[in-house]
Amino acid sequence: MQTASNGSAPTASISEAALEVRPLIEGDLRDSTSEDLFEVVSPSTGEYLLSIPTGSQQDVDRAVASARTAFDDGRWCDAPPSFKKKTLHRFADLIAAEAPSLDALDAEEMGKPISLGFCNAAAAASLVHFYAEAIDKLSGDLFTSDLTNFVTQRRVPHGVVAAIVPWNFPSFNTVLKVAPALAAGNCVVLKPSELSSRSGLRIAQLALEAGLPQGVFNVVPGLGETVGQALGLHHDVDMLAFTGSSMVGKLMLQYAGQSNMKVVTAECGGKSPHIVFADGVDLDAAADGIAQLLLLNQGQVCSIGTRLLVQHDIEATLIEKVSSRLHNIVPGDALDPKTTFGPLVTAKQCAKVMQYIDTAPEQGAELVMGGGRLLTETGGYFVAPTVFRNVSPTAGIAQEEIFGPVLSVTSFKDTEEAIQLANSTQYGLASYVWTASLATSMKMAKGIRSSVFINACAMAGEGAGHALSSEPAGQSGLGTEGGLAGMESYMRRQLVGINHG
Repeated sequence: MQTASNGSAPTASISEAALEVRPLIEGDLRDSTSEDLFEVVSPSTGEYLLSIPTGSQQDVDRAVASARTAFDDGRWCDAPPSFKKKTLHRFADLIAAEAPSLDALDAEEMGKPISLGFCNAAAAASLVHFYAEAIDKLSGDLFTSDLTNFVTQRRVPHGVVAAIVPWNFPSFNTVLKVAPALAAGNCVVLKPSELSSRSGLRIAQLALEAGLPQGVFNVVPGLGETVGQALGLHHDVDMLAFTGSSMVGKLMLQYAGQSNMKVVTAECGGKSPHIVFADGVDLDAAADGIAQLLLLNQGQVCSIGTRLLVQHDIEATLIEKVSSRLHNIVPGDALDPKTTFGPLVTAKQCAKVMQYIDTAPEQGAELVMGGGRLLTETGGYFVAPTVFRNVSPTAGIAQEEIFGPVLSVTSFKDTEEAIQLANSTQYGLASYVWTASLATSMKMAKGIRSSVFINACAMAGEGAGHALSSEPAGQSGLGTEGGLAGMESYMRRQLVGINHG
């Protein structure tokens, strides 16, 4: 393990236009009506960064009214497809041009290393390009009619979409909600995480620079219990697009029921398993994949494999291989380009992860490596990659989403037990199966309820790219995200029947 220097300058300058956090409504930055402030702290140093408004009902009302007016007068939804495509392509180009600065904002606020290409601002720009091209790719349905009837279904936008996004990939998560919502013809009110507000706000400003009409994309920074709740309960919001914890996802469903029965999509927590069979699979490739995914953004990813289910015969060998790879990190300031392993997002999150680690032995888990803090002298929130073996399937570290670099290892005997263990949590977001057997891979794909990735060797290339979509199961959420199917989530089907007899 190496340590990155703490005094090196970031490779990207932070745009001055992105440093002021205020509501962006009808194309202009406005003062929040809230007098209360929330302090944002650098996770790399523990030092104060900036203060943002906590937000208010009045802020939300103004933003929703702006979006409603923009939607009702058709300035965006009724614009020609060519105008929409050109605008979104320009939007993507502006994000790409400012990607280093956006990555620096995210690194400074929540600790995602600027060296990490996964779900960075450049990837966000690419996603906007995809949805720009998708604008005229979705069509309605025509049903067989008799001699006097013509029946069709149109796909139309919901209207005003409230996008509530998490802190772990701020730039990318903003675009993941906003791009398909805009491509579908909606107007948007974005609530970025209070821990990482600046990149989302800057992205909205870039959309305006690209020619998006004023009022189509508004931003209200603030806390979940103020801005998030107000959006969830608002009677003039037509859809909630949420990513976050299962607990808050359930609140969004409650808010929708308590208000106007708005549509809700929610990608929530996960406790995804890697399932490795002793059937000739390349264990080095498996170990590479398991370690890389656990280290990704310090384990702060809802779909990472934090459970390792391994066939008993290869358990010891695989644990050794994975553990050796987890030592190959360069921890340090997330703004340092040499850093490969940054801090956890807050002191609270760090304490939560450490509590899981400290109490795991009480439930019978055996510590293999890690188990402590790193770089405490920096004041940052660094936790060492940690592995436990002999973990009971009912233990807290095997059942609950930790959102940190903690791997729990449990052995299994056969395919049936592997399926049972894979499905043994409340979540159903993703599973990773490592097998050299086509029959085993098909049996696992049919038996596991989550999305399933079969990795007999390490994946390479783009695969389906931005065109893939997924739908969670259990308490991992509801609704489809990604690809054209995900864009359809931001639209409803309107039936049109014509009797011409």
